[in-house]
Amino acid sequence: MAHSSSSDTTNIRSVETAFAVVELLREEEITGVGEVATALDLARSTAHNYLTTLRNLGYVVHEDGVYRLSWRFLELGEQIRDTRADYRLLGDYVTNLADRFEERAQFIVEENGEGVYLYRETGNRAVWTDSGVGKRICLHSTAAGKAILAFLPESRVEEIVRRQGLEQVTAHTISDERALIEELRRIRERGFAFNREENLERLNAVGVPVRSADGGVLGALSVSGPSHRLKGNRLEKEVPEYMLGLANEIELNLAYPS
Repeated sequence: MAHSSSSDTTNIRSVETAFAVVELLREEEITGVGEVATALDLARSTAHNYLTTLRNLGYVVHEDGVYRLSWRFLELGEQIRDTRADYRLLGDYVTNLADRFEERAQFIVEENGEGVYLYRETGNRAVWTDSGVGKRICLHSTAAGKAILAFLPESRVEEIVRRQGLEQVTAHTISDERALIEELRRIRERGFAFNREENLERLNAVGVPVRSADGGVLGALSVSGPSHRLKGNRLEKEVPEYMLGLANEIELNLAYPS
């Protein structure tokens, strides 16, 4: 996915570097200062200073000879999610979906043109994927993402496509803008979105938008499962009808909190 250039003159270089260290530790197991220095083209002393500062602040730990990110990031993520009252009640609904269909269920929000998993639960027959809480995904290749895009203002959709592009994630992904716009029109008409192996081969999904009290898009619920199970009437009627009812219940609770 496309991202804004790191050469933006408003960026502060030291902050960029600190987060580059964080991203590196997120992706790789680092055993020495030299690895950070090499990966980020820093002097060893500079790399050491960044690692030491992040350790002193509690964001990095050094255990058994390995540098890793601390659990503080998990704490921050939970706090960010829970500060929004309209997001706090969604966890129970995601669990409801996972239990009802015995598949994987999630709630996704849009941020900076990407989808972010806010809640995720697995039912008894759910298949494992790497879509954990906090993971970012393409909006145009997922059911929840397309459900969100369908109810955003047209100018916002154009901005997202321009910024993120339309990556061909699988052979089934919609990668043409005009085809995507037509797909979003159909989603608005029926009220829910499908993902037929567009983000992961042999995995289908249904996505339903959840509207906020002011009429905006809060995010989207989705249920995903193997294409040999989530198909036909189950994919096209049973699951979306139940999800539409659940989304309506959420929206009523948001509009008229007890």
